[in-house]
Amino acid sequence: MGQALKVRRRPETRDLPLPQYMSAHAAGLDLYAANDEPVTIAPGDVKLVPTGLFVEIPPGCEGQVRARSGLALRYGLLVANAPGTIDADYRGEVQVILANCSREPFTISRGMRFAQLVINRFERVEVQEVEELSATARGSGGFGHTGH
Repeated sequence: MGQALKVRRRPETRDLPLPQYMSAHAAGLDLYAANDEPVTIAPGDVKLVPTGLFVEIPPGCEGQVRARSGLALRYGLLVANAPGTIDADYRGEVQVILANCSREPFTISRGMRFAQLVINRFERVEVQEVEELSATARGSGGFGHTGH
């Protein structure tokens, strides 16, 4: 195991599981909805869903909030700002911005596993303004130029 993810919860959410890996090699910790009332997301709509959690992400890491693949495939439920980033110095409640890109309303009930949290290391860079960038075989080609 790596570093610890320190978690504090709202007292009224102690009935919900802490984030957890659902398999031995899972990269993401499943997050559970901590909404008091069901949250229905209409087709094309976006809603904020609380987790009831406050986290302390280790320095040099970020939390990435992602959709659960099954909910995305079956119900068109996506994280609107995917991946949502939680910085190591953020101490507010973790909430997830969900979008429904299906043709049917979808309801998030309390305790539902609705998103996942992946903890990743990152590197900060120094921004340098230059007159020229190094040349590559790809150059400025983008948006599918390397194949279909």
